[in-house]
Amino acid sequence: MHTKFKNVLVLSPHTDDAELGAGGFINRLIKTGANVIYAAFSTAEESVPEGHPKNILTTEVKAATERLGIKKENLVLYKYGVRRLNYNRQDILEDLIKLRNRCAFDLVLMPSKNDIHQDHQTIASEGLRAFKKTTILGYELVWNNLSFNTTAFAVLTKEDVQQKVDALACYESQNYRDYMSKDFIYSLAKTRGVQIGAPYAEAFEVVRFVMENVENQ
Repeated sequence: MHTKFKNVLVLSPHTDDAELGAGGFINRLIKTGANVIYAAFSTAEESVPEGHPKNILTTEVKAATERLGIKKENLVLYKYGVRRLNYNRQDILEDLIKLRNRCAFDLVLMPSKNDIHQDHQTIASEGLRAFKKTTILGYELVWNNLSFNTTAFAVLTKEDVQQKVDALACYESQNYRDYMSKDFIYSLAKTRGVQIGAPYAEAFEVVRFVMENVENQ
């Protein structure tokens, strides 16, 4: 059974998280006609490396999401402080409910429930609370996952992986991080592909899977 998603919400605690965890899948979703809305909750101005303007990540996320094909009007940026999202749980939940009311989403992508970063935990918890009636997949950030259940896979083409690499290259202020490298992105995509007999893939945790209008295909 092939699942075709029409309206997808991508939740990124900080700019670049969602591209790292699901950039290839986002590219494939858009290529197959999905309407994708991307929401980032912190532009991490407090932790921008020296030598860059404080709003550099705002500039970079606009370029990265455009590279993946996300429409400008579908990029939503919030200004919560980095590593302080847990102090703003109720406000974040209310933001998520506003997003829920904006569109009838049939898929939400968010950090894994097993992600140990405090900001990622907040978005995962509040995301589940706001979208408990929707299919939810948790994306993989291996450096933050104490454990990760590879219970869903998105098959990718080489073009999807390269688009992910190109999108992440827009984050010039973050290019010193090991996990931003082309070699790492391709290696992980190949590893996940091997698990399902495909050239490339991204892995996800099934948080919630809702089946509607199931037909023989």
